[in-house]
Parts: sequence; structure tokens; C-alpha cells
Amino acid sequence: MIRRVVRQSKFRHVFGQAVKNDQCYDDIRVSRVTWDSAFCAVNPKFVAIIVEASGGGAFLVLPLQKTGRIDKAYPTVCGHTGPVLDIDWCPHNDHVIASGSEDCTVMVWQIPENGLTAPLSEPVVVLEGHSKRVGIVTWHPTARNVLLSAGCDNLIVIWNVGTGEALINLEDMHPDVIFSVCWSRNGSLICTACKDKKVRVIDPRKGKIIAEKDKAHEGARPMRAIFLADGNIFTTGFSRMSERQLALWNPKNMEEPISVHEMDTSNGVLLPFYDPDTNVVYLCGKGDSSIRYFEITDEAPYVHYLNTFSSKEPQRGMGYMPKRGLDVNKCEIARFYKLHERKCEPIIMTVPRKSDLFQDDLYPDTAGPDPALETEEWFEGKNGEPILISLKHGYVPGKNRDLKVVKKNVLDNKAPKKVEEPAPPQKPASPQDLVTLQDRRIAKLEEAKSSLDESQS
Repeated sequence: MIRRVVRQSKFRHVFGQAVKNDQCYDDIRVSRVTWDSAFCAVNPKFVAIIVEASGGGAFLVLPLQKTGRIDKAYPTVCGHTGPVLDIDWCPHNDHVIASGSEDCTVMVWQIPENGLTAPLSEPVVVLEGHSKRVGIVTWHPTARNVLLSAGCDNLIVIWNVGTGEALINLEDMHPDVIFSVCWSRNGSLICTACKDKKVRVIDPRKGKIIAEKDKAHEGARPMRAIFLADGNIFTTGFSRMSERQLALWNPKNMEEPISVHEMDTSNGVLLPFYDPDTNVVYLCGKGDSSIRYFEITDEAPYVHYLNTFSSKEPQRGMGYMPKRGLDVNKCEIARFYKLHERKCEPIIMTVPRKSDLFQDDLYPDTAGPDPALETEEWFEGKNGEPILISLKHGYVPGKNRDLKVVKKNVLDNKAPKKVEEPAPPQKPASPQDLVTLQDRRIAKLEEAKSSLDESQS
């Protein structure tokens, strides 16, 4: 019997390459705040980077094509009064970005079509509900205008951004700082990693923990947990000996991991970036100068090491481009935006292929920008899988509609006056209602008459 020594995989030869210097974004003062988020968010139109700001918090938003040296006077998004800790682009509108800050607020911003021409200090909406700094913001993958935030008050809030309301508060589930929160592929569940060393799977609409694993990684340093497309959970953390680990779990049985890998003894937190179309996980350690990538399959050992992209400079943070922003003609399967101390450097991951034709095995249909559900549908209990699009002819962005926030005024219970609208067909009133209305009208008329009599006398 001939044993195959090398596992067959189309991603075995994926290689990373940094772009040339003139394609980088230079002279950016990347934030020095001590927080383990990625500091960078990217979509097919813009790259956003959290930067140093005196007297508050700010981030840059640059059109992708605006490479080269960035002027010190380039306008920023600067409405927060404390450092910005996390940013996330809305998956359904490439002009909308959310930010969480040390000032305890979440803000949602609308970026103009061609980027900023003046500082932007007025958010579309401010979401207030946390009592400590907000370190995590993440949009729902398939429902419109649903945003999750997690703060150092150990509270998770799920917002309806369209009305500015907090609709779900997940309290008393985490006794300590929440390190990471990730939605499942259809957004019906979330998984969290917490400082108490537990990984939890939560149904947010029922407010129930449906699975948890104590000491998923035994080390004291921060963990990360993400959902994979098949519903399994991938975690990164540290062993008791401070070795970096990665593990794969089945939420239906979290007693034992499906597999565990020891990596090295570096102390940077491993940020996982996952591609559900190819089942490849990229691990970027904060402070590392490399990106390691693994393919996850359903055959042992389940997590297969592919390769490492190495460079000289350590990374301060990392942005990850959604699939629809990649160049399919060059067999690009991932693009990272690596933050240095003073610049942002795109890194392109490519599968070498001889043919110039569209490689449909590398690009299965991927999540597009249309939401599967409206906000209310999700809060009422509906689920929707991502609406997929083909990348065969490249992704052509459509027109994004502006984010409109209609705030419900709690103090004003009166219905607003309608202007020239046809009256809705009224229900026939019951005899009791008619009597009550008549009584009220008689009382009003009597009151008017008596006041008139008084004025005449």
C-alpha cells in the first residue's frame, strides 16, 4: 500500500508578498493605546486605521487608492473624547463604520462617497449604554443595522442602529473582561472568550448560554474565539507554560477539543482571520513579524499547517479585506493591511496558477453586501444565511444608501401629526367607546360654556 506523504491541498503553495513602497500608506501615526484589537478595518472602498490623537480619539479613513505619504493635516474621524479601541465596517454598506472608545460610547459614522475632505466629528448616531470603555464592536453578518458592542463593564449590548436603541443587554454572563466576541455565520449565535478562561456559546435573543468550556486554554494571557462556517469554534490562547496554542472545538460537545496545536513561546496575542469560502485561518500575532496560515478540514489532524509569511518588521495591528475586495484575476485569496509604527502595508496572498482564466475552485460564491434580514425580523427570531454573489466578473460595488436613524422619543407618546395622508380605515368603534367619547365631548363643551359665561358676567 502506497502511503501519501504530502497532503493534497490547493492552498499548499499559497505565498504572501508585500506590495512595493509606493503602494503603502505612509507617515501614519498608528495608535499606541494598549488594547488587543486589530486597529485597522478594510472594505472594497476604504482602509480605516486608529491613530494617535491629542485630547480624544480618532481614526483615519483613506480611499484604497490614496497610497503614498499621507499629509499630517489629512482629516480624521474625531468625535470620541477618549482613545478609539476598535472599529468595524458595516458588511452591508461600505460607507458606514462603527467605533468603540474609552469614552464608554459606540459611534456610527457615514463616510462621504470619495472619503473625507474635512474632519468628521458628527456621528450619525451615538449609542450609549456602557459604563466602562468599549473595546469590541462587530456588525451582524446578515441582518441590516444590527451592531454588537462589548465593554470592560463585562456587558454585551446588541443595538438597533436604525433607531439608536439597545434591544438586548447580556448581563451577568461574563464575570470578567471579554476578550473577543464573534457572530456565527448566520448570526443566530455568538461565541465569546473571557478573562475567566471560559469560551461561551450564547443565544443572544434568548439570553442563554448554550455551551461553555472552562480553561479552554490554561494560560493567563488573552484568548480569542471565532465561529467557523460549519458551526465549530476555533480558539487561540496560551498553555500553562505560556506557549501559544490553537484549538478546534465542537460546541455540541466541548469537553475535549477536536484538536490542539502548540505553536511557540512568543507572548503576542494571536488574532485569527478566517475565510469561510476556503476554510483557511490566518493567524497574526500582535508584535510578530509573520502571518501563519492553516487549512481546516474534516480529516485528522483537522487543522493543517500551510505556510508562514515572514517579514522583518513587527505588526502593530492588521486589517483583513473581505473576499469581494480581492483581485480574482491575479488568484489573490486574501489581502492584509499590516500596521507598522508609521505606515500601513498591504500584503497579498496568492495561489500560483498558470492560467489567466477565472479559477472557480478558489472563488466559490461568497457573502455579498445585501442583508438577508431586516433589523426587526432578526430581533423577532428569524435567521438568514448570507446572500451569496459570484466573483466571476469581479465585484462591482452598487450604490449604498445613506444610513438613516429614526430615534424614538421616549418622552413623546403622542402620535406625530400626519400631513395630508389618507386616513387608515378605522375599526368600527364599540358602543362603550362611543359613549366614552360622547361623555368627553359633553364635558369639554360644558367647560367651554361655563368659561364663556364667566367672561361675559
